[in-house]
Amino acid sequence: MARSTVNAWVAKYLSSGLKGLGAKKNKGRDSYLSSIQKQQLSADIEEQCKSSSGGRLTGDAILKYIQQQFNVDFHPNAIYKLLEQLGFSWVTSRSKHPKQSTEVQAAFKKVPTGNDP
Repeated sequence: MARSTVNAWVAKYLSSGLKGLGAKKNKGRDSYLSSIQKQQLSADIEEQCKSSSGGRLTGDAILKYIQQQFNVDFHPNAIYKLLEQLGFSWVTSRSKHPKQSTEVQAAFKKVPTGNDP
């Protein structure tokens, strides 16, 4: 451990007591979106997911929405971090072929294989 670190701890203890030794939260960069904007974005994503018209909501679509609604530019990779902060998980689904038949799939599942007892 560096001597300067120990000296800093001693100085904090002498000036503020045990409270001075407590961990302080780093400020970090302010968010590009305000808390109100984040709430609005979250509500809009929820609404889009529950929409009867369906459709796939992509990171690119969310990026464009933020640019249009809030005039804020995000890096495409940052959208997924923002979604995680808002409590959303990013899940991709398996695509479906346009000629897919559920009846054929059900019949295929009922075909016995040579491994069945």
